[in-house]
Order: sequence, then structure tokens, then C-alpha cells
Amino acid sequence: MAEVLGNWVVLHPGERKRLHFYNHAVVERVITDPVTGAQKTIRSLTMWVDEEDGVPVKKMFSVISEKLAGQLAPYLVNKNYVNYYFVIEKPAHKYAAPALAEVVPRSK
Repeated sequence: MAEVLGNWVVLHPGERKRLHFYNHAVVERVITDPVTGAQKTIRSLTMWVDEEDGVPVKKMFSVISEKLAGQLAPYLVNKNYVNYYFVIEKPAHKYAAPALAEVVPRSK
């Protein structure tokens, strides 16, 4: 399989991606509100991705949605996420946060 290029996983409105994570970190980031233009510092869950839709990659997936971070939180313990694929869906609305659509056990 060919490697997908790019440094970050990008989700477009209405799109789903199946991701496999192999590491994570919580980092502080400065983001800009797309409507007001105001900047603020937030804590972001950053996941290292080694597979995107069945293709080997070396990317990162940044989670700023508190809801999605909360859904992924149980899998952070002991890096349990390495045992699963996570299907993340970006709703059709441009400013809606991505959501966890499915968790699929990874066969070893």
C-alpha cells in the first residue's frame, strides 16, 4: 500500500476516517475562533496515527472537542487504544466537532 502524505489527519464535513493510534500526548495550543477571530489557549489531546483508512501513515490527529476527548479517555489508560481502530466522523456542518462513530477491535 502507498503511504498517505501529510502531517495531520484532516476531516472534511460529512467524512469518516478509520484511524489507528500508537501514541498520545496532551499539549497546549493556541486556536483562533473561526467566527470571531479571537484567539485562546486550549489543551488538546494529540494522537499519533500509523494507519488511516487501511493505509500506513505518519500523522497526528488533534482532538480539541471535549466530548471526543472524553470518549477516547478510557482508551488512554495503558495505551489501550493500540488494540482498536477508531472511526471518527466529521458532521456535515462546517463548524461541528468530529465525533466517535465506532470502535473496532484490532486483530493481532
